[in-house]
Amino acid sequence: MATKSNNTALQSATSQIPARIPISNVALDELNLDTNTWRVLTDSIFPSAKTADGIALAVRYCQARGLDVLKRPVHVVPMWSKALGREIETVWPGINEVQVTASRTGQYAGIDPPRFGPDITRSFTGRAKTDSGWQQLSVEVTYPEWCEITVYRLVNGQRCPFTETVFWEETYSRAGGASSDVPTAMWVKRPRGQLIKCAKAAALRAAFPEEGTYVAEEMEGKVIEPEELPAQQDQPQPQAPEQTDTLDDAFKAQIAKLVARASQASAWGQATEYARSRFQDEKLHYALSALQQAAEAATAQAA
Repeated sequence: MATKSNNTALQSATSQIPARIPISNVALDELNLDTNTWRVLTDSIFPSAKTADGIALAVRYCQARGLDVLKRPVHVVPMWSKALGREIETVWPGINEVQVTASRTGQYAGIDPPRFGPDITRSFTGRAKTDSGWQQLSVEVTYPEWCEITVYRLVNGQRCPFTETVFWEETYSRAGGASSDVPTAMWVKRPRGQLIKCAKAAALRAAFPEEGTYVAEEMEGKVIEPEELPAQQDQPQPQAPEQTDTLDDAFKAQIAKLVARASQASAWGQATEYARSRFQDEKLHYALSALQQAAEAATAQAA
């Protein structure tokens, strides 16, 4: 039978085992964590994370959102930064966290089973980043052309459907980032399962735009900066029809929530990409201006 002295000795011995990723005591104090919890985070919760900064960012995200980081509601996702010329670790919620957030609104009213397009078999060849470094790979994958999911939300007491369709070739994660067409191991192993997660996330964003966000499965292997379309020369620009009262109070409140969430998690890039994917014309200009002003104010305050 274990005694108190034996438990104390075991805890002392365990605390002397170094964590997979070291961190200073000062940083642990700032995160309000002890060494044992940090070891669990590095070894069990985020085993694929490569830096202390990535795990610390996940901890701060969960603290800001009132989440239990030990339940792994978020993932540390490597993304390529064109500005820095290297991979950086970012933090994105898992699909379960996004669905729980929608449920907590009290307006989530269910989800239909996924619907799939026809299967496609394709070979992918190219350089891909593996645990052993960059290698030339060739894989064959059979995947559904698209997946469609409908999420229901109660709107003024009515159960309303919100349907989104995502295409596999536009969504899958690349093992070499934007410079490679080779899928990551998980998208090769689970081509349908991964696409379901992305379709569910898209439908949840459509139904709950004020709550939904991109998920880890959508962002892995992507470039962190938004892709820019090449400029077209000497093309007449169509005149947008005059819009009236597009910036109503409900829309401004939605943008205020978006700014607040971006500020809490310092996720200005993610919020900007979300705005670009959801809004157009005057609404997009308003959203981007609000995010830019808030980001500049946050930077000035931090300095």
